[in-house]
Amino acid sequence: MSGWVAAGTGGCNLKCPETQTLVHGYVDGELDLIKSLEIEQHLQACPACAQAHASLQAVRAAVQNSSLYFQVPPGLARRVQSSPRRAGQRDRTPGLSPRRLLAVAASLALFTAGGWGLLRALSGRSADVFLTQELVASHVRSQMLASHRFDVASSDPHTVKPWFEGKLDFSPPVKDLVAESFPLIGGRLDYLHGRAVAALVYQRRKHTINLFIWPSSPGDEAAPKTATRQGFHILHWTRSGMTFWAVSDLNEGELQEFVRLIQG
Repeated sequence: MSGWVAAGTGGCNLKCPETQTLVHGYVDGELDLIKSLEIEQHLQACPACAQAHASLQAVRAAVQNSSLYFQVPPGLARRVQSSPRRAGQRDRTPGLSPRRLLAVAASLALFTAGGWGLLRALSGRSADVFLTQELVASHVRSQMLASHRFDVASSDPHTVKPWFEGKLDFSPPVKDLVAESFPLIGGRLDYLHGRAVAALVYQRRKHTINLFIWPSSPGDEAAPKTATRQGFHILHWTRSGMTFWAVSDLNEGELQEFVRLIQG
């Protein structure tokens, strides 16, 4: 990142060289909340660092979206089946029959497939953990930084929903739940899971609920699942072609009630 400008920015304790050192940890979600907020303030004030940060985000998104699936090369099964016959022709040592060699080859193939399956499962769990960390961090930033809370402040779904038009490649569903004591108070654009997403902001007494929405994979339908990170409750579900993540410090029972209302 030699193109970064080594100049200070007003209203922020961080300078460009320190931001250059820490931004990789910031992108990977490895910094504490206070340091992350300082970097975010610096990025808002420094165009050069903001551009470098965007480049890092693009690289990270490309890596996250790469496939871990390795297709079996054409003809592998035929080669595995024929190898014992070739070995039997070269070596007639007792006890090393073609049938035994085939069993060994099958065991090795099964072990390799199991290893790749385990690797993909572990990678999936790691991605889920990282995503929940991103969600909680975005929720906390929205409470601490006024500039991160709303892009559009309104309790009217007919104001909030049209605001997203042209800013996203999908139209998020926006519900008015004021009669159920979960009033809509605004919305904003966010960046999660390697893409731009919609964040709808609801209120329950003094508790804020961030509802993050983006398109799901075709055919995905999943009932709400609950998680807790750093004292925040998270509910995740997929429905009607959309992925939903609700994050709040509201108690779990009321957050589940909110989710039922959104689904209904």
